[in-house]
Amino acid sequence: MSSFGNQGAAQAQNLRDSGIPNDNIVIANREDDYSKDAQLKGFHVEHDFGKAAEIADVIFLLVPDQVQPKLFNEELAPKLKSNAVIVIASGYNVFFKFLNIAPTNDVVMVAPRMIGSSVRSLYQKGQGFPCFVSAEQDASGKALDVALSISLAIGATKAGAIASSAKEETAMDLFAEQALWPNIIVLFREAFSVLKEAGCSDEALCYEMWMSKEPAEIFERAAEQGFIRQLKLHSTVSQYGQLKGALSLDGTAVRQHFKDILHNRVLNGKFAREFSKIEAELEIQGDDNPLEKLYKETEASELGQAEIRVRKRLAQ
Repeated sequence: MSSFGNQGAAQAQNLRDSGIPNDNIVIANREDDYSKDAQLKGFHVEHDFGKAAEIADVIFLLVPDQVQPKLFNEELAPKLKSNAVIVIASGYNVFFKFLNIAPTNDVVMVAPRMIGSSVRSLYQKGQGFPCFVSAEQDASGKALDVALSISLAIGATKAGAIASSAKEETAMDLFAEQALWPNIIVLFREAFSVLKEAGCSDEALCYEMWMSKEPAEIFERAAEQGFIRQLKLHSTVSQYGQLKGALSLDGTAVRQHFKDILHNRVLNGKFAREFSKIEAELEIQGDDNPLEKLYKETEASELGQAEIRVRKRLAQ
């Protein structure tokens, strides 16, 4: 049993192509474009999540983190077989114990480190993709075997099933979202302002810093050749400047900042509790949505306003 979102659609098709009979795959999805797509692709669709849970031997919980607790606790858990296997692709709700899981159920994590479209396309190319795997609750004594079998069936083992845990996956995921990328956003924002004060134009800055897609290419080369060694693709001036500059910076304050976020916001559940309080508000349409408020506040920066101006000029 699976929903048919980005990951659900990819994994369901990969399972079927790996030999799982179509009659053994049920897509539990509300009536929307995703369910129509599942039907067009020949899958059996059940709009009643409880009915789907009643017949499921293995349930792939592939819905957004903020949706999982209500859906699982209210609609799935009361109908789930006592020996059903629960498969998660994100450790968030299991690590923070937001799901009311019976002790008789196996809980395994099979978490592709790719977006759904890549999970599908790489499978079709026979290449596979890396995947985090763990047994979070081993009621049957065979939970890890099941996790590895699922990983094999969706195509992950061709690239590597990496032993992990819900804690590790959650820690790295939330840390990247709340420590690493916020600092990158701030670095770009402040660098933009400094260069703007030095007389650089909006267009030049936007293209030099990100719109040329050069940063995306750098990260792609880093994935292929190594985070440090990809620097050899840059000019000698660039290599020297980046290496010398990085070694001259004292990362002590940044390291302490990162530790504070990891231990005092992520792992202790502070963020999870904070986010739970505003989950309902995320369904609000318009300016009262807390996420939209954050977008507006962030886009009010000099960088944000400059990009809006540049994109408007390009559209003319």
